[in-house]
Amino acid sequence: MTIGDSVQSSVTQTATTQPDTSETNAISFSFSDSVAGYVQSFDAEKRRFELRTSDGRIFQVRLKGGTYAYLVRNLGEPYLDATGQIDTMLEPERFLYVYGTYYPQENAHVFEAQFLLFVGRKLGEFTFEKQNWWIHQLSEIARFYRKAQFGTGPIDYKDYRTTINLSGARPLDNYVQETDTISRLVYGFASAFMLTGEDEFLEVAEKGTEYLRDHMRFFDRDENIVYWYHGINVKGAREEKLFSSEFSDDYDAVPAYEQIYALAGPIQTYRVTGDPRILNDANLTIDLFDRFFLDKERGGYYSHLDPITLDPLSPSLGENTGKKNWNSVGDHAPAYLINLVLATRDPRFEKMLEDTFDTITNHFQDYDNSPFVQEKFLQDWSPDRQHMWQQNRGVVGHNLKIAWNLMRMYGSKPKPEYEQLARRIAEEMPKVGLDVQHGGWYDVMERARSHGDERYRFAFHDRKAWWQQEQGILAFLILNGVLGDEEYLRLARESSAFYNAWFLDHDDGAVYFNVFANGMPYLLGTERFKGSHSMSMYHSSELCYLSAVYSNLLIFKKPMDFYFKPEPGGFKDNILYVSPDILPPGRVKISAVTIDGKPYDNYDADDLSVKLPETDVRVKVMVTLQPI
Repeated sequence: MTIGDSVQSSVTQTATTQPDTSETNAISFSFSDSVAGYVQSFDAEKRRFELRTSDGRIFQVRLKGGTYAYLVRNLGEPYLDATGQIDTMLEPERFLYVYGTYYPQENAHVFEAQFLLFVGRKLGEFTFEKQNWWIHQLSEIARFYRKAQFGTGPIDYKDYRTTINLSGARPLDNYVQETDTISRLVYGFASAFMLTGEDEFLEVAEKGTEYLRDHMRFFDRDENIVYWYHGINVKGAREEKLFSSEFSDDYDAVPAYEQIYALAGPIQTYRVTGDPRILNDANLTIDLFDRFFLDKERGGYYSHLDPITLDPLSPSLGENTGKKNWNSVGDHAPAYLINLVLATRDPRFEKMLEDTFDTITNHFQDYDNSPFVQEKFLQDWSPDRQHMWQQNRGVVGHNLKIAWNLMRMYGSKPKPEYEQLARRIAEEMPKVGLDVQHGGWYDVMERARSHGDERYRFAFHDRKAWWQQEQGILAFLILNGVLGDEEYLRLARESSAFYNAWFLDHDDGAVYFNVFANGMPYLLGTERFKGSHSMSMYHSSELCYLSAVYSNLLIFKKPMDFYFKPEPGGFKDNILYVSPDILPPGRVKISAVTIDGKPYDNYDADDLSVKLPETDVRVKVMVTLQPI
């Protein structure tokens, strides 16, 4: 297939009805775009090479006098020019990105490269697979948010802003502090401490947790439950509590996902500190879920409560009355529940986690009708295909997120149905949600094709969000790490390459919210921000934390250090559980422990637990995990 054939094919499938389709929507103009793929061959004399895309199509690429090249680099690293090495680096099977211009010529197109972007210094190298790549990236992201939210002075959450712009600047007065965005920031800093041991990162996490408890938490003594405010509206020195959500999809209701993500940061902090107050908040918030959100007859959690009556069936909820969805059912697992199980091994939390995945496997599959899971439901689990903006649409990242979390749970409960559904998602999503031309994962797609359409349509646009790239990377990393299929590793590498090539903001720091299909940053509206209702530090830090875990411990067999700073007597029986994620039994062991820098030997290497010393002061624990 020539370039002209591939471009013409992609446009004629959407052509309107015309007598002569060969003349319809003909691309007779030049345009610039990117293509990702593997070098097939290189002709140095003719200055051209062939590139094979992820799905096997061949593109001919011409080099011109001004073509330049550079290497993918991490946040905080200098620009790495590779222009002088182009000829030697264009080796067969090397993966790279080409950005160039298509020129119409002889009923086809000639493609001339403006620049090449290599993902490693040598053939077969993917630079983001270095042992400390993701750890370094997380440190840089943490430093960006530390400065953006608190400047260079003391850490004071009165200064926290939900909204920060591209460079990290904040509004000065009259602002809303949303509970979930603070919690997501806290998660990021707790994770950064676990991987680096930098005390300031833990300070940000602990002060944020304390701020959430003091300002956003409500303890209902009559019901003996905890629920969390949507946020607080700060007007000068005055603080106004916002109980029901201010977000358009959930306005004037208590959405389950806001209560879920309120726990994300505190629970990750609890893994480090063992603060019993956090555990108590978690228990009382789960009591809220089980008493008011849970459908005790049919199973699963309702998506919204009436803010006055706490009734999920109240007509005041409008379109959200008696509904269930992925966020209310499945998001418990990645947001806080898996981390709560890791930290406590409490049977209550383990049972809730298993029920979550059983519910997903029982109700979310809909492969007779669509390659996407069904993620919106009515009270009786019949599909809801008319809900607000979602209608009969699928979120690519939610499908990938289900596969990722099923494989996490599979490490603890290896049920065949968990593996089966994860594999099915891994089979279907690359066909409909993966951009095989440019790389990366799309956003929202139509779950069904209209009559005559060959391809599934984008619901709104073909841009790509940072958080959906996370789901694709983690899904295929853990699928490869647990099941060993090399195709999963290829997809994980291509997904990681796209993210590290295009989402890292080397000018201002942290990562972009959205990019165009070709990888260029999209910087309009709220998607220009580094902090908003939708974006804080959570997904970018979770990606770094777990990519490091899966890559090092499961795939490439490299040891990792993890840091903890427990409160005296905080953890039950003074036992610190150190498994970084739910991993299959027998894959890692503790090889060394230090406490305040001194060797310590009271640990169970295979159980991944440390018996903490009796002390009345906090100690810093470093645990080295070694792949087996």
